[in-house]
Amino acid sequence: MATISDVATRAGVSTATVSRALNGKSSVDPQLAARVFAAAAELGYRPNGPARNLRKQETAVLALIIADVENPFFTAIARGVEDVAHAAGYSVVLCNSDDEPAKEREYIDVALQERVAGILLSPTGHSEGVELLKRSTTPVVAVDRPLPGTPSDTVLVDSRRAAAEAVQHLVDQGYRRIGCLTGPSGVRTADDRLAGYRDGVRAAGLPSDDVLVRRSEFKAAGAKRAAHSLLARPDRPDAVLVANNMMAVGVLETCAELGLRAGRDVGVVAFDDAPWATLLDPPLTVVAQPAYDVGAVAAQLLLGRISGERTEATTRTLSAHLVARASSSR
Repeated sequence: MATISDVATRAGVSTATVSRALNGKSSVDPQLAARVFAAAAELGYRPNGPARNLRKQETAVLALIIADVENPFFTAIARGVEDVAHAAGYSVVLCNSDDEPAKEREYIDVALQERVAGILLSPTGHSEGVELLKRSTTPVVAVDRPLPGTPSDTVLVDSRRAAAEAVQHLVDQGYRRIGCLTGPSGVRTADDRLAGYRDGVRAAGLPSDDVLVRRSEFKAAGAKRAAHSLLARPDRPDAVLVANNMMAVGVLETCAELGLRAGRDVGVVAFDDAPWATLLDPPLTVVAQPAYDVGAVAAQLLLGRISGERTEATTRTLSAHLVARASSSR
């Protein structure tokens, strides 16, 4: 069985650094912490987390409540959380809220009753579950979206800026009538991507026209209906920004049904670089978000909160970047 000394040797750091990193201490340089987590994972090292937490009458378990387990963005977040948690001696229970407030509240209630050590939550944007968290002392980190109405540790991606950059990319490719398909109103990521789209349209000097904007749930079926109402218009857009990869599936299905080819008849850029994006014909241009890093950073923040090292709420905002492919070229 690997020891803390073995991890220190593999990572090229001291045992004290290993201990601090695995306990989520912010004093550890992020690059050193990443080496420690990688070494611990390679060696299969697990500290005696359960024994440590029994003294606190907590289980050595973290609850991860995400919006959509079928979305590769959230599964990559889950992997980042699990890698960091496992290296620190914690197990992770995965819960899928389907972006439904009632289901979210149910999972939060169960997590609190089971005395998990901490909760990582991608909030639906409603307050029912948040009220439970406010009344609890269980550490919580918001992932991808902030908790409504309450300060908390949060890990976000600057998707507003990324959306504006995606619009600029389409403009650079010669598109002039650019539409946007985004998620439900009140969901932070959906609203941010719409705001970024409008920022980009404004910066390019293009007319802002709400007739080119559609909202739906963050799923293929809703996006397919929304895309049809947009792309079947006589004055349809010549390009569209899509708010996530599940919605992109619905958009591309609509294009196929209407006889439109991405990159030739309509430019398409979607958030999130799904594994299948390069397999399409043409390959899909995406805004790549650092989903794994979102999960890893969130888990590190939660471990720091559990250890009592931090008391002030912290927000970490990561950057996304455009990956240009043929679906947005002319």
